[in-house]
Amino acid sequence: MTYISHLSCSRTGQRYPAGEIHNLSTAGAPLLVHYDLERARTELTKERIEAGPRSMWRYAPLLPLRDLRNVVSLGEGWTPLLAAPRLGAAIGCPNLAIKDEGANPTGTFKARGMAAAVSLGNELGISKFAAPSAGNAASALAAYAARAGLEAHIFMPRDVPRANYIECKMFGAHVTLVDGLISDCGRIVAERKDAEGWFDVSTLKEPYRIEGKKTMGLELAEQLGWRLPDAVFYPTGGGVGIIGMWKAFDELERLGWISSKRPKMIAVQAAGCAPIVKAYEEGAESSEFWQDASTVASGLRVPKALGDFLVLKAVRESGGTAVAVSDGELLEAGRILAEAEGLFAAPEAAACAAAARQLVAQGFLGKNDEVVIYSTGTGLKYLEAWATLFPPDPRPEERLGGLILPR
Repeated sequence: MTYISHLSCSRTGQRYPAGEIHNLSTAGAPLLVHYDLERARTELTKERIEAGPRSMWRYAPLLPLRDLRNVVSLGEGWTPLLAAPRLGAAIGCPNLAIKDEGANPTGTFKARGMAAAVSLGNELGISKFAAPSAGNAASALAAYAARAGLEAHIFMPRDVPRANYIECKMFGAHVTLVDGLISDCGRIVAERKDAEGWFDVSTLKEPYRIEGKKTMGLELAEQLGWRLPDAVFYPTGGGVGIIGMWKAFDELERLGWISSKRPKMIAVQAAGCAPIVKAYEEGAESSEFWQDASTVASGLRVPKALGDFLVLKAVRESGGTAVAVSDGELLEAGRILAEAEGLFAAPEAAACAAAARQLVAQGFLGKNDEVVIYSTGTGLKYLEAWATLFPPDPRPEERLGGLILPR
């Protein structure tokens, strides 16, 4: 059973009924899902959760689906939390761990949000989904739509990582490549969705991807024995992960399962597209559109996040910060991460490693702080970006053990 009670506007608090199709509120803001946590506190136990499936659906009572027969799943969630002592030693942060979201279906954390959104759409009778994407959300939507036998209409920048495009085509999605950024793709979806009968699952334009991402925070608490670390580094494009985790921590405290202690939430962006960082540094409540956005970390190339005000609120309430790193810094950090821990991560996760090194050097983090980096995807989705570290050898032969081997 689910304890869902209603939805509300994240700006005005206006209530909306559960069990109906919703996109944004009438104020044009994201909707948030609420649960009857007072009743859940008396009925739901940690032991019941711990006995559940090894997927994000172990948290079904705290997710919005009413009938689990409508779940569309590929086994998403319950990803490993890996100790990272060698990387920690390299950046001066010995109590470091990495939450490896690359272990999800389609190789990224986007599987969680799309599993929730497509499952709810399936329950509500939606048959056509549409989304703009910088790459990984598109792959996840295409996979879950295929799993459910539903339509996926995807709009991606033309320079999206090749792996994402091929995945979407393999899953049978309708794919349109756009000369522009994710914001241009989003405009096309908004202009055509009503005429085409699409349900728009753009970031934060529907309420359920947050709930799927929320499970990253629920999982972290459970894997740490129902407590939280001192700091969480999260690569921030649309920012749904931070919003979802912050929501999860509040719900867990209201259930009585964790204390009021919160980790410092650290939003990490690329220097070539850092609207959240700029807004944080200026003390603004929301960000401005970032002109000429450019970074090899395509998931961070989001010029303006719809939920920026929610991200900034979480960062500030937690005593965290927002950090931007250059492409050169994140690529080098990704190489160190791979060599130190055997984890081939996406550039977005590498940005977090670079940011952690920066904040340790500045004294923002204590040397004994327990720190968790979210590795939001596998590096195999970004071979074009990582290939820049290894230019082709111009020599016509390979050398191995002193022998010259012809090509």
